[in-house]
Amino acid sequence: MMDTTKRKKHIVIIGGGFAGLNFLKQIDKKQFDVTLIDRNNYHSFPPLFYQIASSGLEPGSICFPFRRELRKGKGRGATYRLGEVKSIETVNMTVTTQYETISYDILIIACGATNNFFGNSDLINTVFTIKRASEAMRCRNEILYRLEQASLSDDPAYRRKLLSFVVVGGGPSGVEVAGALGEMKRYILPREYKGISPEEVSIKLIEGSDRLLGAMSYKSQSDAKDYLQRLLVEVHLNHHLTDYTDGVVTLEDNSHIDAGMVIWTAGITGVHLDMTGVNPGPGGRYEVDKFNRIAGIRNVYAIGDIALMVTDEYPKGHPQLAQVAIQQGHTLARNLNSGNFTEEFRYKNRGTMATVGRNLAVADLRSCHLSGFPAWIAWMFVHLISILGMRNKITVLIDWIWAYFSYGTSLRLLLRMSRNPQHKADY
Repeated sequence: MMDTTKRKKHIVIIGGGFAGLNFLKQIDKKQFDVTLIDRNNYHSFPPLFYQIASSGLEPGSICFPFRRELRKGKGRGATYRLGEVKSIETVNMTVTTQYETISYDILIIACGATNNFFGNSDLINTVFTIKRASEAMRCRNEILYRLEQASLSDDPAYRRKLLSFVVVGGGPSGVEVAGALGEMKRYILPREYKGISPEEVSIKLIEGSDRLLGAMSYKSQSDAKDYLQRLLVEVHLNHHLTDYTDGVVTLEDNSHIDAGMVIWTAGITGVHLDMTGVNPGPGGRYEVDKFNRIAGIRNVYAIGDIALMVTDEYPKGHPQLAQVAIQQGHTLARNLNSGNFTEEFRYKNRGTMATVGRNLAVADLRSCHLSGFPAWIAWMFVHLISILGMRNKITVLIDWIWAYFSYGTSLRLLLRMSRNPQHKADY
């Protein structure tokens, strides 16, 4: 007779992104008690943060409460705890947040990555970033504020300063943000801000290497640059930002660019955790074996952007992409469910894609390259089916269809936080 009184092992997951949430849905709740810790009470869809920043989507369309996900389907049976992890004690096997200390038998680190300023920490106080939904909303408010202020001013120099945008980083996020700004300059200003001439708006994309979209094919890189130029975006390759002060960007050759607003997408680094017994490796990532185990630490695993798995095919680690995170979460869950670590992680590359604007995208699939309208349709389909929840899928689809045919959106709302009354809550 089976011993039903045997205590189930307690799995604690740090981070509810692609890696953590997909692991949670695949792990067997009959074998394990599962607790998810995240500083936000929702899962979000980072590939579309740029659309929040450019007023294309509302945050609620791509953010999903954890508690809703954990009461149905494969998420049922897990527990959610709000908190930001302050320390991990690997000897006593505890995780401490600002609110509580939680014991674990198995720890899954899936806290992802954050902005990397490459040693120039002062930039965090001067540039805008879009690594979180809240950061994307802040970016949206700033863009709209600048458009409104420019429409009120009669000073040409001040208007040009307000309307000078610099995007740093030529990866998918940078290309997509610059493309969205270019669409706003080309299509939205003449319709809704008639007092602003498109010639007054300056959009520059700065990339440190000699090409955009470094992980994609040469054809995709060339097409993306061409599409950005069609949208009136100036592309500057082989340049590094070294300073941004008083509205002026300084490059490594001591040249200067006026920039009223700088949007930083240039790099990422693993989220820092204070964990005893191990230090992160290159890029702030924890080095793991082919089963996602952190060497030298008992029952601690890392998956997703925070994991650095070196293989012959990926000597610098796997790309920090959603598909890698999802697949690692699934593989680790299967190994833990079986009780035998026999399935090594092998990344199945299903292709990469990026969108620049309406009808303008690039896609490197396993069997072919797509560009223009076909790639744009493929990009929309892949992202739509990846969003959690039928309601959210329908909402995003309606917003996309409406914006496509009308060139307009009801989402360009300048919403600022009101002052909170005095209270003791720690938000």
